[in-house]
Amino acid sequence: MGTIPLTLLDPPMKSTPPEPNDLQEITSYLARQIADHYWLPLSKFLNENEHLEPTFTKFLLNSEKIILYLGKDHLGIEYLGNPTAKELKKEAIWAFHLIDLSTSDDELIDNIIGFKFKDGASNGMRMPLPLLTEDLILPTNTGMDKLAELNWNFAAQNGIIGLNTNGVGLQKGHFHRIVNGLFFDNGPNGLKTRHIKWLDLLPLKMDVEHPTQDFFNINLGHLKGLVEHDAHYIYPLPDKSDYKFNKLPQLNRFIELIGDDTKSETDLTSFLEQPENKFILTMGFLGKEVYAQKTFKWQSENKESIKPDFMIEKPNGFADIVEFKLPQTKGNTTVGKNNRETFSSEINAYISQTRVYRTYFEDPNNRNWALQEHGIKVLYPKRILVVGRRLDFSADDWREIINDYRDIDLITYDDLVDGVVAQFYM
Repeated sequence: MGTIPLTLLDPPMKSTPPEPNDLQEITSYLARQIADHYWLPLSKFLNENEHLEPTFTKFLLNSEKIILYLGKDHLGIEYLGNPTAKELKKEAIWAFHLIDLSTSDDELIDNIIGFKFKDGASNGMRMPLPLLTEDLILPTNTGMDKLAELNWNFAAQNGIIGLNTNGVGLQKGHFHRIVNGLFFDNGPNGLKTRHIKWLDLLPLKMDVEHPTQDFFNINLGHLKGLVEHDAHYIYPLPDKSDYKFNKLPQLNRFIELIGDDTKSETDLTSFLEQPENKFILTMGFLGKEVYAQKTFKWQSENKESIKPDFMIEKPNGFADIVEFKLPQTKGNTTVGKNNRETFSSEINAYISQTRVYRTYFEDPNNRNWALQEHGIKVLYPKRILVVGRRLDFSADDWREIINDYRDIDLITYDDLVDGVVAQFYM
């Protein structure tokens, strides 16, 4: 991986496949060739047609990273970046990464997606991938089951859903493009999600007859012929004028996160604090403002500062505290029997962690400092703990237990999601 100056080169379109000692050289060479045939002409066309810039897909020229996948029959070019970026940077440093899959026996597209479609139709046939595939939603069968279990909102996604398939198939000698594709599987760690924002697949011919080294030939003419089309192309995004269908896909992204056991608490809170996702908190907790990761210093005591995940300002102007723990619990959430039920040590530990927040805001000096420093009014705040899934609290015992705790409420991730969804359909 490296930064590649986008200057023109004009050698024949042949090269040796990557070796450990020249991987950077091959990556640089391919980047320059693609720049020659596509990125530079695209940039030039936009400069000559400035009226197209507001709707142009900016990450085609301002990518965070471009991944090149070298297969037996295709070269994949995947763009990573923000499809809603407002400005097109005239100068950018591009990072490239080459993955050599030319010796893999698996389908290139499966390697790119990251999992195989092994549980589809018994005939083993793959869906043929068209020239342009936009808004494709393709779960494995087990992935589909997991999405249904998580109450993933299929109606919120404007796209083509493939069911009971064995994946998609690439045709030799043909160019393919996937824009805004979502792929799902279910694994040992829960839901596996792959979002391909933009992937071009260029036909490639591998010559393995040379006695000492292999050659490959890539047809870049497909990209050159798409310059004007791509300058006019508008990336598929929900209609912002329709609040419901603009936000429900974002809620699906949150559902995907909580279904993935590899995600951390920080992954979840970082997602929720993004401006486009704060509606989950305001709608879920009936608030009008969200304050994320604010640090509160003790004014009367020498103690370590506190930093709740979120402060949710309610319509009355005062804020409650919302703390997120993992959706996956370690075992039973309640223990004991015969009217002696109590929360498990795990849940009790989470509740204990929030007690310091209550103590902090009992001091009027701390409350005044919070108002002066952060503009947050707090008085007898409710502490809301988001943890686990509904099935983890399937019995009603926990509701009686939580009533014994002062100023604290406990909700599951399913409760949060359902509460937001319900408001869209009122």
